[in-house]
Parts: sequence; C-alpha cells; structure tokens
Amino acid sequence: MENLKLEEATKKAGEKYRSFLHEESENTVWRHGGPPNFDVVNQLFEEGRTKVWEKGSIEETVQNAIKSWEMELSHKIRIQDFKTINPDKFKLIVNGREGLSAEETLKVGSYNALLKSTLPEQYQYYKAEQETFESSHDVFRSAFPRGFAWEVISVHSGPPVISYKFRHWGYFEGPFKGNAPTGEMVEFFGMGILKVDESLRAEDVEIYYDPADLISKLLKGSLISEHENGIADSSAANTGSCPFQKQA
Repeated sequence: MENLKLEEATKKAGEKYRSFLHEESENTVWRHGGPPNFDVVNQLFEEGRTKVWEKGSIEETVQNAIKSWEMELSHKIRIQDFKTINPDKFKLIVNGREGLSAEETLKVGSYNALLKSTLPEQYQYYKAEQETFESSHDVFRSAFPRGFAWEVISVHSGPPVISYKFRHWGYFEGPFKGNAPTGEMVEFFGMGILKVDESLRAEDVEIYYDPADLISKLLKGSLISEHENGIADSSAANTGSCPFQKQA
C-alpha cells in the first residue's frame, strides 16, 4: 500500500530532472518495490550545481537523458522496462575498456562498472569484482547520505553522437570501507560520449575520468577500528602506500 501511495505521489508531482519516472506502466518492476524518490539528491543538485541550463536546451536534454538512464539502471531490474536505451545495441565503455552489454551493466551496477580497476590487487582500494550490485550501492549510500549529484558542464556536439563534460559531487559524511567521513565535498570531472538512435535511445555510453579523483578523497579519513565500526572491515586492514593518496 505504501508503494502505491509513493507511485501516485510521484506521478502527481512529476520529476524535474528524470524523464519517465512519473509515466511508468503498472507492469514496471522496481528494485525496491516502487519508483524512487529523488528529493534529497535533487536538493543537493540545486544547491551545488554550477550551471542552470535553459529549458529545452541541448545541455538540459543531455543532462535529463543521462539522469534518466542512471535512474533506470539503479532502480529497475528488467531490461525490458528500460526506455532510455536500445537494448540490442547498448554498450557501456569506461576509460576505453571492453564495453558491457545492457544485461552485463545491469548485473554489476553502475559503481562496479565505473570503478573496475586494472591495478594489482594490493592497490585496489575498491575491489569491484568482490562487490555485488547491492553491496556497491550500500557502500556509496553510506559514504554520501545526501546523495551523489551529477550535472552536465558543457555539450560539444549534438545527436546522434553527443560529447559532453560532466561533474559528480557529494559530501563525504558517512564511512567508506573502514575510513571515517571527513565531511568534505568530494567531486570529480570527466568526459562522456553518448551515441543515440533515431528515437534518442542510448546505443553507446562512453565515460572517461580518473578514478583516483574519487577514491583518494574517500581514503583521507582515519581508519575506523572494528570496535568503533561494529563489524570487521577488510579494507581497514590494508597496509602499504596508497597509490591514490595525493600529496597535499
């Protein structure tokens, strides 16, 4: 009953930054039983964004498209319910690695896809292969309780091949893998290339960024002991020099 109320409220209010959320069919299968609520992260976005795009501009359209795709990837469990991608052609390519299909991306989740590393295992302070879709989202929800906002900074070419620059940010106010929060804003920038079909559904999503810009800032906090954390965290036991830690 609560999920029905949430869905009705979402349809009534709409969603400012994500298409389709309030236009879903009753057959859509949601990961958490009903459509998500983005009020908290929307507030973070509105307070911290650096650009306000004109309604209907290419920049606003691209921003909406990427946010809508991320919404579907994080909150839907069947590719057949996705409206933002061409499932037969879709590939997610991160930093030039081999592309993931729609089903492969849905299985591992966005965080694991973005943070997969080719570094030697002893230097991997986030081990994507050891995380599930659910555990990866739990890790970052914990670290960023107010959400992890995303915005388009600029768009350099229009469809069908759209290139753009983006910014991702949030406040490190919860623990990350045995590291205490610092309360600081964590942000990184990157470039993306989005190839769309004639219906503006994504066929390729290419993302280029430096993962060290994210991970190094999440390792700045002091280590939380097992007693303080309440659970054993293998990440807290990592020793040696951190390849992500930048000098002040």
